[in-house]
Amino acid sequence: MVKGDEMRCPYCMHENTKVVDKRDTPDAIRRRRECLKCGKRFTTYERIEMSGLIVVKKDGRRERFDRNKLKIGIIKACEKRPISNEMIDEMIDEIETELRNKGNTEVSSRSIGELVMKKLKKIDKIAYIRFASVYREFTDIESFQNELEKLLKSKR
Repeated sequence: MVKGDEMRCPYCMHENTKVVDKRDTPDAIRRRRECLKCGKRFTTYERIEMSGLIVVKKDGRRERFDRNKLKIGIIKACEKRPISNEMIDEMIDEIETELRNKGNTEVSSRSIGELVMKKLKKIDKIAYIRFASVYREFTDIESFQNELEKLLKSKR
């Protein structure tokens, strides 16, 4: 961020950009910007910083909720699938909103994982299976096969 509302272009680092589109989302303002030097467009999000959510891990450790960490996990599951960054950001927004609406300052990593799987299952079955295989820590082919069978039954 540069002085005031100016934003540096991520492509050429020029300081002058203009906002070409602005949309409000449930917990952010999305701005499409255009660089006045190179003409490339990029998207920025302005979010209200909320009180911190704490994630309780399986082993009892606690750490701050990190949108980027969640996004990295979802992106890995969605790799080479027809899922846009906008869809992933929207999914993360929905998950974070659901977590915050519960009214608790602490959430389990398990509940986050279940929300991700619920959203992925609706969007893309392959991404769902990829995420589930890591999240549920499949240790053998049988556990993987059981998850596939459940998915096939729910499709019918």
